[in-house]
Amino acid sequence: MAQTTSTQTRSEAVGMVETRGLIAALESLDTMAKAAQVRMLSFRRAGSGLVTVIVAGDVAAVQSAVAAGEAAADRTGEELISACVIPRPHPDLWPALKD
Repeated sequence: MAQTTSTQTRSEAVGMVETRGLIAALESLDTMAKAAQVRMLSFRRAGSGLVTVIVAGDVAAVQSAVAAGEAAADRTGEELISACVIPRPHPDLWPALKD
């Protein structure tokens, strides 16, 4: 089993919000950071306007942040594609989530 580092623990969660449009993704990230104690792991552009924001923190904080991020993305008028929270992801998943 892979070792976790000091930046992630077994009790942490990962949250993702995917939008079609940069403005919605930036608004979502800003709102998530203000809503709860989370840190950004990655900001990815996949083409065709798809942007995914990935954050981490304790489970409750990530759930709260992703809910706030979804609402913020909806308010921009751009398309919210999906949102997801993975509580306590397997340690092997962490390297794939970081930039």
